Amino acid sequence: MSESAAYRGAVDGLGSRHPIGLQLPAVYADDEMAQRFTAGLDDLLAPLLNVLDCLDSYFTPALAPEDFTEWLGSWVGAETDPDAPLPLLRESVGAAAGLHRLRGTTRGLSEAVRLAFGVEPEISESGGADWSARPLGPFPGDPQPHLRVVLRVEDPGSIDQQRLTELVRAARPAHIPCTVQVAAMRGPAT
Repeated sequence: MSESAAYRGAVDGLGSRHPIGLQLPAVYADDEMAQRFTAGLDDLLAPLLNVLDCLDSYFTPALAPEDFTEWLGSWVGAETDPDAPLPLLRESVGAAAGLHRLRGTTRGLSEAVRLAFGVEPEISESGGADWSARPLGPFPGDPQPHLRVVLRVEDPGSIDQQRLTELVRAARPAHIPCTVQVAAMRGPAT
């Protein structure tokens, strides 16, 4: 968390849009002590009122402060890395609800890995879907279930293999065994 995010509410000169002193009964309008006391409360409450005025922005990952975006990610079950750059964090949090709907599918797994590591994986799997007008038709896909995920990056050592494996195991169909591999990018064909 950046230092500026830790002190977000302390904005010098931030005044209240609704000063308490102006809302007091007329008897206190000329009372200097009451006006100074309520001015102090205005300074204390101004950041809170500012947050309430902008509350919808706090629940929009693209606009929320960084620390709140991380917290919001925990609400929606986003797979985030604490060291991820802010744009990738915001995208992961914004896509989390949709990814839960796609969990267990090739598309959902691919998107989860891309959001977590910034690279589109290569996925091969045994499943398939088909229909037939006649009963007892052949089943699609391979009879032996399998899932293979390969993440090709420039520097394979920069990828946390354990985190990738845990992510794939969480996003795959539960009954399918998987293999996860991190490999160097393929060079241009010669």
